[in-house]
Amino acid sequence: MSHTTKEPYLTNEGVIFTVIVDSLKRECLIKEEALQQLSSKNADASTVGMMEVFHAFEGKINGVARRLVAAGVQGTPLVLSRNTFAGPPR
Repeated sequence: MSHTTKEPYLTNEGVIFTVIVDSLKRECLIKEEALQQLSSKNADASTVGMMEVFHAFEGKINGVARRLVAAGVQGTPLVLSRNTFAGPPR
């Protein structure tokens, strides 16, 4: 069985990427505002493009997406928004 996936690519809304969890391949979309939130601690965030931010945080983004897929969250594509990466209320 092949586990090849498409390379992440840019859309008007954010970045589309694919994760595989237990042989289930899911297409995901991380929205632009979520990428901006992830990069907000980066002083040069305003000059960095969405794909660069995606690649800089790819491990974290993939981990979150895989946990959502494993939890049975539905949606095609599975959307990761700003709220997906928001911390718990203090």
